[in-house]
Formats: sequence, C-alpha cells, structure tokens
Amino acid sequence: MSTQLLRRLGQALLVLVAAFTLAFILLQALPGDAVLIKFLGSDMGLTADQIAELRIAYGADAPVWEQYLRTLGNFLTGDFGYSMRAGVPVATLIAENLPSTLLLSALAFALASLIALVLALLSQSGFGPARDLVRIMPPFFVAVPVFWLGIMLIQTFSFQLGLVSVIAPGPWEELVLPVITLAVPISAPLAQLMIRNIDRVLAEPFIAVARAKGASHGWVLRWHVARNALPPTLTMAGVLFGELLGGAVVTESVFGLGGLGGLTQQAVANQDVAVLQAIVVLSAAAFVSISLAVDLLLPRIDPRLAQRAGGAA
Repeated sequence: MSTQLLRRLGQALLVLVAAFTLAFILLQALPGDAVLIKFLGSDMGLTADQIAELRIAYGADAPVWEQYLRTLGNFLTGDFGYSMRAGVPVATLIAENLPSTLLLSALAFALASLIALVLALLSQSGFGPARDLVRIMPPFFVAVPVFWLGIMLIQTFSFQLGLVSVIAPGPWEELVLPVITLAVPISAPLAQLMIRNIDRVLAEPFIAVARAKGASHGWVLRWHVARNALPPTLTMAGVLFGELLGGAVVTESVFGLGGLGGLTQQAVANQDVAVLQAIVVLSAAAFVSISLAVDLLLPRIDPRLAQRAGGAA
C-alpha cells in the first residue's frame, strides 16, 4: 500500500508540474505586456525609463527560462507572486475569492448527486414509458451549455416568474440559480454511469439467486446493487468534482458572482499572468487531489480492488 501511495503521489506531482509548465508556456505566448497595459495607458504619467524599472521590479525583463525556474520555485514554496492589476499578493486574492467558489461547487455537486441518484432509481421503475424517458434525459443534460442554461434560468425564474431575484438578492438566494446551472450538466454523466452499473449488476447471476430466495426488489437494490455499483460511480464522481471548479468559473461569470470566476475575468482582461497561472495550477491541484483521494478510498470500499492492486504489485 505504501508503494502504491508513493507511486500515486509521484504521478500527482508530475501532473502538477506539467500543468504549471503548460500554463506558463501558453500565458507567455499571449500578445501584449501586462506592465504596459497597466501603466502605459494610465494617467500616472510614467516615463519609458520608469516603466522599464517596473519591468525589472516585476521580473518581466528576465529571460523566459529564468522566469520559469523562478516562478516554479516560488510556487513550490507557496508564493504565487503579485497581481499586476491589484498590486497585492496573488495568494491574498485567491484566499478572498476561493471560499465562495468552493461553496458553489459543493452545493452543485450535492444537487448533481441527488439528481443522478433519482434518475438512476427511476430508470429501474416498472413503468415502461417513464423508464425510457428517464434514460434519455442524461444525454440531453450533457448537451446543454452551462452559459445558455444560466441565461434561460434567469429569464424564466427571475424575469418571467419573479421567483428568484437577481437584483440585490440575499446571500443564499443568489446561489439558487447558479447551483442549478452548474449541477444539471454534471449530473448527466454521473446518472449515465449509475444506470449502466445498475443494469450490469442486475444481470449478474447472484442477483437471480437472491431473488430466487425471496429477496424483494428494494432489498436487492440496497444490499447487492448499490454495493457493487458504487466503486465505479465514486471514481466518476471524483473526476466530476474536480471539473466543477472550471464550470464554476463560467457560472459565476454568467451570474455576476464573485469568486474565482470574477477574478479570472479581470485577470484575462488585464493579462494578469500571475493570477491566471495560480488559478490554473490551483484547479489542477484540486483535480489531482480529489482523484488521489478517490483512488485511495476505493480499496477500502471494495476489498477486491485492494487484492488486485496487491497482485499487480
């Protein structure tokens, strides 16, 4: 188990370094200069020599390879640099905006899991047309763009029905539509996997044996199907939760919320490379950490996976 843990930690570290390197290369390839964008067009009256001094202060005059090594070393020590736009440490900006994004992501994931579970249970109902309708809903949810769904929810529930206010809403009211917007597309692949796993387990011989012994359909679903269909679903759930941060950025932008979405918008508009790179690496770290936690949790839920890992080792 310790060997497997070390191997997975090494793989996670490689993924983070690769994400950092790719983000650095792409951001360095952006046209323009963040220092010039901030100071040259401002009313501060800076001369070309003063702007050159600022470039030296921010390290923008160094060769690319030197900037890469310096930035990588700073990231490894938790120093994300300074925001060109705000003039404060990037870590401070992230600490101020991350809690609202995490709250939105957690609520959306909980709602997506509930929707997926309901769809999976309804797919096993005895009424044929309803069962068929439920089974075609997840592919439809997957095809719905997040930004379009958010706009439609605002138009319907805010402007037409007046159920949810988008003008000076309360702290929880402002989360209702964004949570639904983010949860619907995420629930689709989770529901598809649940339905597929339930169908697969129900076709196993031991299910027929349990029913032959007089077990009810509900008992079979609870004690046999859920136990055997859970591990693959947990793997998908971990991947989807890692993707929620990216979806939350888009959703926050549509609804005008704070969080990492607004921070990313401002960073893109001002070419604030330090902020953008920190957000990319943070998203990658969240994805890798959740995937690692799921991989370590699965053998405890299903001992057969631990046996396979031990045999492979």
